[in-house]
Amino acid sequence: MRIKVFGFLILMAALSCKKSLPIEEYHKGNLTILTDASFESVTQALADGYMMTYPDTKINVETKKEDHAFMDLLQRKAKIIVMSRDLNGEEIKEYERVMDLEYRPDRFAADAVVFVVPKDSPLQSISMDEIIDALHSEEKKLIFDGTNSSNLNFVAQKINKKPSDLKFSILSGNENVIQNLEKYPGKIGVVALNSFSRPYSKEAEELRNKVKILPVTVKGKSISPEILNLANMSYPFTRTLYFLTSEANFNMANGFIRFSCTHIGQMIVQKEGLQKYNLYQREVKMY
Repeated sequence: MRIKVFGFLILMAALSCKKSLPIEEYHKGNLTILTDASFESVTQALADGYMMTYPDTKINVETKKEDHAFMDLLQRKAKIIVMSRDLNGEEIKEYERVMDLEYRPDRFAADAVVFVVPKDSPLQSISMDEIIDALHSEEKKLIFDGTNSSNLNFVAQKINKKPSDLKFSILSGNENVIQNLEKYPGKIGVVALNSFSRPYSKEAEELRNKVKILPVTVKGKSISPEILNLANMSYPFTRTLYFLTSEANFNMANGFIRFSCTHIGQMIVQKEGLQKYNLYQREVKMY
């Protein structure tokens, strides 16, 4: 059954009424979460928060391209993964067949794919048409962090293309793209906002100081990936991050999902420099 989350206290009260669910099943034990490197930072921050709240838990955050993570989930090699792109109809059908669960993604944050250039670049913005043209040009002007990466998958889905139909350059890893972009004049990096969105991180600040983010022009209006534009989803490459799990009962994976959607979890998302999902209408699972 799905209910709307009204608050942390109501949630805890509801859980305490489920006497058939032993507390130790969600606050003791080990769990591995698979996440694309593009949103590893927010996933790790949530994992750290969960372990601080429940000291008898151990969460390992492992990076893996989201398509590969989804395959691991289907093969039951993973209990929980983080995704950004929407599954297609066939993928949803296969998930429901294998898991014997209804496909109901648990969304917890709004991130964005952003287009960056060195600080001294004359470019001030990029239009949707320019992005599409670049992805069909032999110049391979856009640099992504890898094939099968969440950034590439999301951009391809946004323009209704398959990643295999697009032309682009590759440097492995978001941070690597940012650190080395100045070596490739005329190129534009395509990275995750979460790779350098943490406002109080020295490492993130150093990355931010190396590049500038290009606003995306839509119908003559330039829109930056600022928090307000993520909240109203006016920035065209806003994406919502969500969890998928193979766990049918309220064990540690669903406990972590629940924690991430509570007020505490959403505060962690905000401290990561991302948009909290609790501004959007949402539903989560209650057992």
